[in-house]
Amino acid sequence: MDAIFSILTLPLFTITLFIAFFAGVIKGIVGFAMPTILLSGISTFTAPDLALAALLLPTLVTNAMQIFRYGIRDVWQTIKRFKVFLGVGAFMMFGAAQLVPLLPARTLLLIIGIAITAFAIWQLSGRAPKPGAYDQSKGLDAGIGAFAGLIGGVSGMWGPPTVAYLTMIGTEKKQQMLAQGVIYGLGAVLLVIGHTKSGILNNATLPLSLSLLPTAILGMWLGGRVSDQFDQTMFRKVTLLVLIIGGLNLLRRGVFG
Repeated sequence: MDAIFSILTLPLFTITLFIAFFAGVIKGIVGFAMPTILLSGISTFTAPDLALAALLLPTLVTNAMQIFRYGIRDVWQTIKRFKVFLGVGAFMMFGAAQLVPLLPARTLLLIIGIAITAFAIWQLSGRAPKPGAYDQSKGLDAGIGAFAGLIGGVSGMWGPPTVAYLTMIGTEKKQQMLAQGVIYGLGAVLLVIGHTKSGILNNATLPLSLSLLPTAILGMWLGGRVSDQFDQTMFRKVTLLVLIIGGLNLLRRGVFG
């Protein structure tokens, strides 16, 4: 705990635990958005690289939980189906992660804020492609996988473009939840490795990331319990509004400091 309190005060650490719990609830219901909520919330009162380090282990463990709700055979079929997306995305993610220590904090906040806000507004505007508007192809897998990997490596958030793509190709709900778990889970492994190498995850930040695991897991369990009873269409709109608020907050910090 000494390591944690050397970088956060007790009140701020308590707030961080609540943010992790809320992120877990949202993750349990819709299968994504944990890194977005953690980064947006924690970076409100601390440096974005510290917020990025904090989200790494909760993201890794909760995605593993999401995957293990399904059988090994289903997981393997999903990996085979999205192997091009995963391969290209992994390459881009690992490379982009090495750029984080070189980016000024305000630049990093602006990049992430623009990406989140633009995605959410695009989805809410009704201009986004309808479910099933496109057929899956290796070209689309590679292109969107590269973009998701680039955004994910820099920000820890590869959910928005992934969700958009899975929706575009008409992935049914169960398959989409599994695909998100597989894609995010493998991405989280690479992100932890990449940011261990970049120095973002180190002896000073590792205890903070570990400390968020219990509340994040509890939140995800609770979110999973209510998921089947929740109106997914309405909750999707609410979630997108949360993403807009989070994205605008990051933009505010990027512009005004």
